[in-house]
Amino acid sequence: MLRIIKKTLQIGVITEKIPTQTASTIIMPQLDDDLEKIGIQVKLEICRCFAGSLAIRQVDAGSCNGCELEIHALNNPYYAIERFGIHFVASPRHADLLLVTGPVSRHMQTALLRAYETTPHPKLVAAVGTCAHDGGEFGISYASCGAVNNVIPVDAIIKGCPPTPLELMLGILTLIRQK
Repeated sequence: MLRIIKKTLQIGVITEKIPTQTASTIIMPQLDDDLEKIGIQVKLEICRCFAGSLAIRQVDAGSCNGCELEIHALNNPYYAIERFGIHFVASPRHADLLLVTGPVSRHMQTALLRAYETTPHPKLVAAVGTCAHDGGEFGISYASCGAVNNVIPVDAIIKGCPPTPLELMLGILTLIRQK
């Protein structure tokens, strides 16, 4: 332990200096024009179709969690998807849209079917990522059902490995417009 402390003291601090920022840039970062344009379009479509609010239930059917990280990024302060009328719910009984990620593993097949059946009508389903679209590198095997549409009907596919938050918003926008 003393050896590690001695080495740390010899090397010193080697991190970069913190850039100086004004209070306004720390609280509200500069947003991309594309993000704002897509967000406004999403909000208008949600007001038209869902009376102002879209509830999403995200279901991990056996993914590597890459898509989940991008979905979680939608809730960070930069994207702040809730300001456009989209929020995530804990129960499929309260959801309008199921975002399903990953190839459907055999262990998650029943849970995904149950989530789909308990989602009230009219329900929308989006398969997020390459694995949810076609099974990815896992395909169909003794442990995997493959694509989400092998288990439940899918209304839209958001491609990417993983799709960026902006691509996710575009996918949600196109799905709502199809409704």
